[in-house]
Amino acid sequence: MEKYYITGHKNPDLDTICSAMAYAKLKSILDPDNEYVAVRCGHLGESCKSILAALEITPPPYMPDVYPKVKDVMLSPNLMVEKKASMTEIAKSYKDTNPSVTPIFDGGKFIGLLSIDDITAWYLEGIRNGNDLSKIPTVGEVMRDQAEPLLAGDLFEDAKKALSASPKRGLSVFEDGEFIGYVTRRCFLKAPKYNVILMDHNEPRQSIKGIETANVAEIIDHHRLDTMKTNTPIFIDAEPLGSTCTIVYELFVRNKLMPDKETAKLLLTGMMSDTLILKSPTTTPVDVEAAHALAEIVGESVQDFGIKIFSHVESLSTLKPEKAILTDFKRYTEKGVMLGIGQCEATTLNDLDDYKDKFLKALEDVRLKNGLDWAVVMITDVMKENSVLLSTDFKASKNLPYALLEEGIYDMPGVMSRKKQLLPEMLFALGM
Repeated sequence: MEKYYITGHKNPDLDTICSAMAYAKLKSILDPDNEYVAVRCGHLGESCKSILAALEITPPPYMPDVYPKVKDVMLSPNLMVEKKASMTEIAKSYKDTNPSVTPIFDGGKFIGLLSIDDITAWYLEGIRNGNDLSKIPTVGEVMRDQAEPLLAGDLFEDAKKALSASPKRGLSVFEDGEFIGYVTRRCFLKAPKYNVILMDHNEPRQSIKGIETANVAEIIDHHRLDTMKTNTPIFIDAEPLGSTCTIVYELFVRNKLMPDKETAKLLLTGMMSDTLILKSPTTTPVDVEAAHALAEIVGESVQDFGIKIFSHVESLSTLKPEKAILTDFKRYTEKGVMLGIGQCEATTLNDLDDYKDKFLKALEDVRLKNGLDWAVVMITDVMKENSVLLSTDFKASKNLPYALLEEGIYDMPGVMSRKKQLLPEMLFALGM
C-alpha cells in the first residue's frame, strides 16, 4: 500500500483546505488499495479558523515538509536481547539473519547496539591479552561504547552523513525520548520519496517544503500553470473555474459518484469562499451549477450558506496586520519586478480608518522582509462587492486606473478578483 499526502499551498485558505480534504475522500473511494491523507503545509488565518470551527470542520494536520527522514528508512527491532544473555544466543541469531547490529536491553530498557565489529574486537583483544577465549561472555561484556543516537525526525541526508562519519555500522533512533528502531548503512542506499498530490496550486515556491525531493503524483488546480518538471507523466486537472472545490465536485460527478453531506459541506465552503458567494469575476456557470447541487445536498440555499460563512470573518481591526496580509499573499516576478499581492475579505469597509495606517506600515515590512519591489493588499467588501487597495511606494503605482483616496490607498469599485482584475492592471502599469 502506498501513502499519498494531499496538500494545498503554504498560505492555506478555505478552498485549499476543503478541496484537499474532499479529494482525499474521493481518492479513498476510487483507490482503496492505497492511503490518501489530507494535510496542510501552512498555518491557518484567524478567519479561516473561525469559519471551520463554526461549521464543525476539523482542519487537516500540519505537515511542515516532505523531506525524507530517518523514520522513513529505519528498521524496527525484531530481536531484543538482554545484556546479561550469553553470546551463544547472539550466535544463533547471526546464523539465521546475519544482522549488522542487534539492539541490547537491560531489564527492558534499551542500552545500545551490538555490532559484529564489537564481537570481532572482543575476540582480537582476547587473543592479544591472552584471555581464556573458551569462556563464553555475556552480551554486556562484549558491547562497546555507543555513538550519539539519531532522532526519528532527522533529515535523511543529515543522518546519512552522520553514519558515514561514524565508525559504527548502525545508529539507534529515538522519538520522544524512547528507542524506536535503528539504521544501518544499507538504509541509506537510496532516498525514499513522499507521494504528494498538489491542490489549489502548482508552483514549487508556493508548495510544501521539500517538494523538489518528492514524487508529485497529481495536480488539481484552477490557476495558471508554472509547475515543476516531473520524471513521469502525471494526472493534471487544471481548469479555469472559480474554485478548486468545483473541480473536485466535477471529478465526483465524472466518476458517477455524489459526495455525502459532510463532503458536500466541505466543497461548498471552499467554493463560496473562493468565489465570494459566486460574485467574483472568476465565477463560471460551472461553479454556479455545482454550488446549487451541493447546497441541495447540504440542505441550505447557496446565499444563506455563503452569508453564514462570511459572518464569521474576523474584523481586520482586531488582527495582527502582517499576519493578516500574509494569510493570502502571492508572489510574482514580472518584467524583472518582484511583486507581492495579498487579499483580505471583510464584511464592511466602514472601519478602514481603524487599521489602515497599521496595515500600510506592515505592508512595507512585508515588502522588505521578502525582498519585493512592490507589495499591495486588496481588502474586499464581500457584501457590497467593492475593494480598496493598500500599496507600498512604487513608481508604477501612479499608473493604476484607480482613484487615489489618500497616499497609498486606492478605491476599487466593483473589483473583487486578484487574479482576473487586479493582477492584469498591475502588469499593465508596469509596462507603461
